[in-house]
Amino acid sequence: MDLKELCKKFKAYAPHVDTSLLEKAFLFSAKAHTNQNRASGEHYFVHCEAVADTLVEFKLDMPTIAAGLLHDVLEDTPVNAETLRREFGEEITCLVEGVTKLDALQFSSQDQAQAENWRKMLLATAQDIRVILIKLADRLHNMKTLNFLDRDHQLRIAHETISLYAPLAHRLGMFELKSELEDLAFQFLHPKEYQELSTKILAQMAGRQAALNSFKKTLEEHLKSSGIPYRLLSRTKSLYSIYEKMNRQNKPFEEIQDALGVRIIADTLADCYAILGIVHAVFKPVAGSFTDYISIPKMNLYQSLHTTVVAATGDLTEVQIRTEDMHRTAEYGIAAHWKYKSGEKDKENPHLEEKLNWLRQWIEWLQDLKSPREFLESLKTDLELNQVFVFTPRGDVKALPAGATPIDFAFAVHTDIGYTCVGAKVNNKMMKLDHVLKSGDVCDILTRKGSVPKKDWLLIVKTARARSKIRHYLREKGVVT
Repeated sequence: MDLKELCKKFKAYAPHVDTSLLEKAFLFSAKAHTNQNRASGEHYFVHCEAVADTLVEFKLDMPTIAAGLLHDVLEDTPVNAETLRREFGEEITCLVEGVTKLDALQFSSQDQAQAENWRKMLLATAQDIRVILIKLADRLHNMKTLNFLDRDHQLRIAHETISLYAPLAHRLGMFELKSELEDLAFQFLHPKEYQELSTKILAQMAGRQAALNSFKKTLEEHLKSSGIPYRLLSRTKSLYSIYEKMNRQNKPFEEIQDALGVRIIADTLADCYAILGIVHAVFKPVAGSFTDYISIPKMNLYQSLHTTVVAATGDLTEVQIRTEDMHRTAEYGIAAHWKYKSGEKDKENPHLEEKLNWLRQWIEWLQDLKSPREFLESLKTDLELNQVFVFTPRGDVKALPAGATPIDFAFAVHTDIGYTCVGAKVNNKMMKLDHVLKSGDVCDILTRKGSVPKKDWLLIVKTARARSKIRHYLREKGVVT
């Protein structure tokens, strides 16, 4: 993609912003990477262009796209931070430095090196969320060109992508990117299974297309007669999510029935629930399949109604219903709200700063972990895609990673409650503090004045918040270092 095309794409969503900075970054990076090639044989700058193009697709701001073009100049060219600061200013230089790897440091092991890279990236992210968006765009293009590397490098990078980068994209609510990263990694980690599944899905789609079209036609007839404005889209599960579901449920592909589905985009919140009523009136809902992520959004801001219904053909079809704003957030996650950095108030999301606060806090808690292995394990746990929703006795809901305990819940409610926790009632029954909580549980934490955290709690808790708070207390008392 050339400079003219990049500027045109940017102008499509930011018509009043001067593109001279973008043009300067483009030409500066192209010159800095002169005579450098990638493993594919392509000129290195092709990678920088691809990263910028992804950031434009996310509709990010000018400094982020400029930093995307420049993200490798400090690491791979003679350009230093002072030159970059003089040419592009503090903001863009900080973004580039946030993305730059720690090659100069000596590590005792690969595990520690990986942990330190993530620690640096997350620390930078705590200051500016755009660093991680550039890093994810960088990883996406690296995954698309992974076939040019040797098998050992392919396996290492694909494993890192599926275990850390894809879950991080999910945590940021960037579902399209998460699915793309997973499918690219899946292709290299399990090539045989990937090929078999691809073939089966293509065959199924051809076979089920007529049934899906019939379902959509019936649905549209009823939606049109209601007079509610809507958009109807088809939805296909990603290959890796189907593969995971097969393994999780121990079922062959033929028994996975919600690989295809539809998404209905409505104008208003009230319309979403009205459409849900129509869907359930026309098609029989599958018991226990309805989830309301509008009333209880996921921690990554995702909102939507999910239900699975039985079509006239007997096929199970998943239906997702959301507003245009929810759809934008579901596609791009936190990237959909890039305006928050420029000081503008997001009129559609007046409490966005508050919503983003969980991410900043979570990153700060992770910084507290001293052991690289513990850091990575805690990171993976907190990136856990499966969440449980647990209620306080007053009806407030707390979202926790699967496997969380009453101690995690206590610290999620308040630090002081965590510190003085001595027991827990779950659904009015006394439970041990290592009890694993489930969605829908009502948890009542019992406290005692003067009670303090115990060292063995570190073996029980799952969340970075609880672990950080316990460690902080014990460190102050000299129990742990």
